[in-house]
Amino acid sequence: MKINVQFDVTPEELREFFGLPDVKSIQNEMLDRLRKQMHEGVEGLDPSKLMAPFLAPNLRSMEAAQRMLWQAFMNPRAGSGSDKQE
Repeated sequence: MKINVQFDVTPEELREFFGLPDVKSIQNEMLDRLRKQMHEGVEGLDPSKLMAPFLAPNLRSMEAAQRMLWQAFMNPRAGSGSDKQE
């Protein structure tokens, strides 16, 4: 025997039926706060300070990092171990 039951209700009606609270206003308030904090945090963001812990001590300045990248582009085989002549 097989029984199928279908309910045609909206999410709000189902929430009320189960007695769950309406948290839409709290969600909107929290999203507004989060949005405000994200906008305030971006104003003083310095990418070089953000990346400093991940860089080796000799690459902490932007000039040193740019020099290292420029040297890698100018001589791509250096340091790759593929300098062997065949």
